[in-house]
Amino acid sequence: MTFPVKIEAGALNAVAPYLKEQGYRQVAIAVDEMTYKVAGERLEREIERAGIQVGTTRIEPDRQGDVIADEASIVQLILALRQEAAEVAIAVGSGTLHDISRFAAYAVGIPFVSVPTAPSVDGFNSVGAPLILRGEKKTIGAIGPSAIFADLDILTQAPDAMVAAGFGDMLGKYTSLFDWTFGHLAGGEPFSREVYERTERALLACVEHSEEIGRRTPHGIETLTRALIESGFAMLQFGQSHSASGAEHHLSHYWEMELLRLGRKQVLHGAKVGIACAIISDLYRELASERPELFPVEHREALTEAIARIPSGEEIRRLLALAGGPTAPEALGIGQELLERSLREAHRIRPNRYTLLRTYNESN
Repeated sequence: MTFPVKIEAGALNAVAPYLKEQGYRQVAIAVDEMTYKVAGERLEREIERAGIQVGTTRIEPDRQGDVIADEASIVQLILALRQEAAEVAIAVGSGTLHDISRFAAYAVGIPFVSVPTAPSVDGFNSVGAPLILRGEKKTIGAIGPSAIFADLDILTQAPDAMVAAGFGDMLGKYTSLFDWTFGHLAGGEPFSREVYERTERALLACVEHSEEIGRRTPHGIETLTRALIESGFAMLQFGQSHSASGAEHHLSHYWEMELLRLGRKQVLHGAKVGIACAIISDLYRELASERPELFPVEHREALTEAIARIPSGEEIRRLLALAGGPTAPEALGIGQELLERSLREAHRIRPNRYTLLRTYNESN
């Protein structure tokens, strides 16, 4: 993890000099309509002034008006990268544009640079690209960025809903870290105490500054941005996403696929994760008290204590509200039937992950 990472006001100004220093002659920018206005147009001008050829691709939205990381978006960008003979791709946007860019760059064999425009997800520096392929959510191995330029002047102006989503994505670490512990002790999954603690520190920094994040202060936004990127580095260090993605993410992915299947507009990833975290917290607390046989005898006490350290669903919902985010699945258009079905079936999305939700469902 020795590549350049700038998290500061004015970081966008450092992109063109970095590209010049690297000797790039032809670069490609991936944007959507909004992120082009927020940062892409300015970046385009600065790169051209540096004497570098630049092509900009606006990723087309689907029929519901959403830009999604599906086959159409990926092919659109791959074709643009090839036609422009781009030597590097620059993702200017939030999580979805990064997923499209990282996979497209990987597919054509060039690096990509991260320029986040909202502190909304922890996947800016991930190597995995969660993609929608034939309507199914699949995480495909790709590449991490060769540099990150997180401009706090831009990030502090991000829409409130995206800030709240980033906070929700971080709160999801409460249950993902538990599921990782459970998977290690009950299922023999690989584990790193260093990566666990690195992720936990990032999570607790957000919780400690939750009021500032809720007020959208510059320090609050910087804390959230640094935590999201640190969580991404933790995943890079471990080589897999166990530290940041457990049952709460599986529920989120399940809901996303169902909304796509029904032709409904998408909901921000972190908004789904935060609400799912509260639901999983309540379920796991209930299982710890009523289904002790789900926990291996030799690890039962340690796992029960770990569940007790997860804030209650009520407390997680309080924190979500403090950040200005939704707190109940109904607010996302997730009805009771879909919620109950996802609790029964979402673990199948990542069948290689040994979560307590999976153990619970397979024991019934």
